[in-house]
Amino acid sequence: MSISARLEELGLVLPKPAAPVASYQPLVVQGGWCFVSGQLPFVDGALVTGKLGADVTLERGQQAARACGLMILAQLDAAGLLERVTQVVKLGGFVASTPDFTDQPKVVNGASDLMFEVFGESGRHARSAVGVPVLPLDAAVEVDAILAVRDA
Repeated sequence: MSISARLEELGLVLPKPAAPVASYQPLVVQGGWCFVSGQLPFVDGALVTGKLGADVTLERGQQAARACGLMILAQLDAAGLLERVTQVVKLGGFVASTPDFTDQPKVVNGASDLMFEVFGESGRHARSAVGVPVLPLDAAVEVDAILAVRDA
């Protein structure tokens, strides 16, 4: 089954890929690897902002991480790479959180679970889930990715 068909089967619609907000590329492909820059969470067109442990619930954080995952898929699709992914290798999850919040792994599961839903076993990956004091634009979560891709 193609990834596009899988997305349709899951009822998922990819958002419009976000344009870079500074001097970087949304993704770079080199030697069979695709490096996707950190993606921010847009839900219903609005950026999810705030801090876990303060004004963002665990459930909203998971939704935000899933939205970051959808934006990763949107960037791949825009670059013509979505159907060429052979393995999601690693996700890096950054969670804006208070010092006493320790459920960063549960938050980033929102993106990890999405990758498994979409890519199956090829969506299982290594991962980091890190708490940080602040993210760009006051985003609650940011996720980047490293993927293996086959030649066109």
